[in-house]
Amino acid sequence: MKKLLTGNEAIARGAYEAGVKYASAYPGTPSTEILENLALYKEEVLAEWGTNEKVALEAVFGASMAGARAMASMKHVGVNVAADPLFTIAYTGINGGMVLISADEPGQHSSQNEQDNRNYAKAAKIPMFEPADSQEAKDMAKAAFELSETYDTPVMVRVTTRVCHSKGIVECQERKEVGFKPYTRNIPKYVTVPLYARQLRVKVEERMKKLQDFSDRTSVNRIEWHDTKVGVIASGICYSYAKEVFGDSVSYLKLGFTNPLPAGKIREFAGKVETIYVLEENDPYIEEQVKILGFKCLGKELFPAYGEMLPDVIRKAVFGQTYPVPDYGQGKVVPRPPALCAGCPHRSFFYEIGKRRNVMISGDIGCYSLGYAEPYNAMDHNICMGASISVGHGAQQAFNMMENNRMRVVSVIGDSTFFHTGINSLIDVTFNGSKTINVILDNRITGMTGHQENPGSGYTLQGQETVGINIEALVKVCGIKNVRVINPNDLKAVNETFDWALSLEEASVIIARWPCVLKKLSKEDKREFREVFTSKCVVDHDQCVGCKSCIRPGCPAISFDKSRKKAVIDANSCVGCGICLQVCPVKAIGKVEGK
Repeated sequence: MKKLLTGNEAIARGAYEAGVKYASAYPGTPSTEILENLALYKEEVLAEWGTNEKVALEAVFGASMAGARAMASMKHVGVNVAADPLFTIAYTGINGGMVLISADEPGQHSSQNEQDNRNYAKAAKIPMFEPADSQEAKDMAKAAFELSETYDTPVMVRVTTRVCHSKGIVECQERKEVGFKPYTRNIPKYVTVPLYARQLRVKVEERMKKLQDFSDRTSVNRIEWHDTKVGVIASGICYSYAKEVFGDSVSYLKLGFTNPLPAGKIREFAGKVETIYVLEENDPYIEEQVKILGFKCLGKELFPAYGEMLPDVIRKAVFGQTYPVPDYGQGKVVPRPPALCAGCPHRSFFYEIGKRRNVMISGDIGCYSLGYAEPYNAMDHNICMGASISVGHGAQQAFNMMENNRMRVVSVIGDSTFFHTGINSLIDVTFNGSKTINVILDNRITGMTGHQENPGSGYTLQGQETVGINIEALVKVCGIKNVRVINPNDLKAVNETFDWALSLEEASVIIARWPCVLKKLSKEDKREFREVFTSKCVVDHDQCVGCKSCIRPGCPAISFDKSRKKAVIDANSCVGCGICLQVCPVKAIGKVEGK
């Protein structure tokens, strides 16, 4: 049976075919669709969103220890969060096969940094596969479970954006049902106090020696002999790029299993070619090993140290030119920066707080990261998931120590990000007596990554009703005494609430609650937000004076007709949030019923 699958779909299929019983993840581009597709196999697989990547990996390890084949998936920065358990699970080993999918993002299409997670496999001393296309993504995900159980180790499958999101024909097989392995209590294996951990450390090194032999034997590391004047060593998508550029005019060492690297095959290949190109995105991971083995090669001194190693990048580095492209007048292309959606509940908050002076706005990771841009200019920094509250706390403590400094810090975080790692930061705020203003933008969903359920939504990934965590109650339990819930589309309420928070000399939490305009509303949402999206805003052109006040909040549904010198609202985009209506000084905007 053949199917056209993305790499993410193929990984999910490979896990399904391998008999996976349990999977957990936290959504993040480019990995999100892996778990979403695995969750479709409801009869065979229990798939769950974890509150963060550390939690997800720990839950997967628990399932593996109990005897089930289990898988965790996450984007590259998610492995930073999960690194603590990962390095120790490498010591303990597993019971049921355990696989970690790391989806890296060369080129930073939707990420705050660019990192090469092959280094994690090397540092943690765990084996690693690197598929080059969708077929390999399925096959290697499947093989990883067998390898995991054979060598008693977690296994990383490292993919990148182009593998995750590009499509290819995949030969699929039926699911192989793998029973639960019996769980046996084993204190020396699973209790990592120093007495036992020192013994486990020895086991790790012995395992890596065995995996070194496997790396040289496995067919996923292969030599393709053609002309030996030039040899290309590449893994993952870079192999596909190299084939597009060089075709069969060069020889290849195609690497699909890259920790440990196949030293024997590298020696065999490098000893028979005249010039060696090492093609890899980001770090010189393979290049360093080739040089350690005593072979000269051209790597990062020729190819870029960052970004994607696209075919034209290779052509320019090797041949000094790229394929010609039509001149399409680049100066005429209108830039289209990312923007908050029409009716986004974050817009009104940023529009109002951006006007405030003498505040630092501590940002976080999510759709609301766009608050930094025009027309809001309402974010001073963002670092990583959940950092807004703790970074804001540190800044506020420093401002407090400065003589005559009245600067206040407003920390902004989304609901899913708050559940991810914001809770610990808020506890730090209360524990250390901070006076930050902490805003939780509760749009009832994990918006940026495609509307995944989170602990506040009341539903699991596979659609089961569950307990919806009450954010107000949670922040109060964390020690916050000053809590208010507002409709962020009510500009008067937004300003009054900020005035209230600024008047306090202790920490506060403002919960700005309104559902994402793109969200499929739950029955609870429909009860709570009856008026949502039932009307449209319209401009009375006889009343409009062309002042452009309604344009300033940045809603993409509103434009300005220069010929008529009037504002225009696109009825197909408008969702009736009413921000423009509130900022119009002449009351030229009203509402009409409509869907």
